[in-house]
Amino acid sequence: MLAASNQLLWSMIGLLLTMGGTFLEANITTLPWSWSKHGIHTFSLGVTFQIGGVLLVGCLGGKNAGAISQIAYLVMGLTLLPVFAAGGGPGYVKLSQFGYLLGFIPGAWICGFFAFKARPRLETLAFSCICGLLTVHVCGISYLILSYVLQLHSTETMTLMQAILKYSWFALPGQLAVICAVTVIAYVLRHLMFY
Repeated sequence: MLAASNQLLWSMIGLLLTMGGTFLEANITTLPWSWSKHGIHTFSLGVTFQIGGVLLVGCLGGKNAGAISQIAYLVMGLTLLPVFAAGGGPGYVKLSQFGYLLGFIPGAWICGFFAFKARPRLETLAFSCICGLLTVHVCGISYLILSYVLQLHSTETMTLMQAILKYSWFALPGQLAVICAVTVIAYVLRHLMFY
């Protein structure tokens, strides 16, 4: 368990990581042994590092810091600060993908909960990140279903299945690659900070 001052610090770091990660696209490079022949090329993963910031603060700051940082992120975005991918404001609640943003709160909490259950090992940190990611997707899909049942979606013309495929299924491989990076970074930092 981290001290309250450390949790507050990690909450602020998590808020900044989530805001910054929203606008930073995740990429991979070609394999190193092909660099001499073809040079270094990057390929987009189709996702941003936003989910990486959410899960990293859970792995490093714990469940409370993770949840607090995401609550602050949602409050900032819903009060007209342009921290979401498409801006901000209270109208964002009507967008069907808002459920994924809501899922950041329990996702960061679950990730932090499992990350501090055992000593920091790659397997346990990866497991905690995957649990956090699955929580985000469960919340997002639940919100999608609810918004389609109650007809809350405003201008979107996608069917429910198209929305689930777009926001969950197609994003999942890129998010799993981001989880690999988060796991390694969290593992190294947890050992450097001796907790």
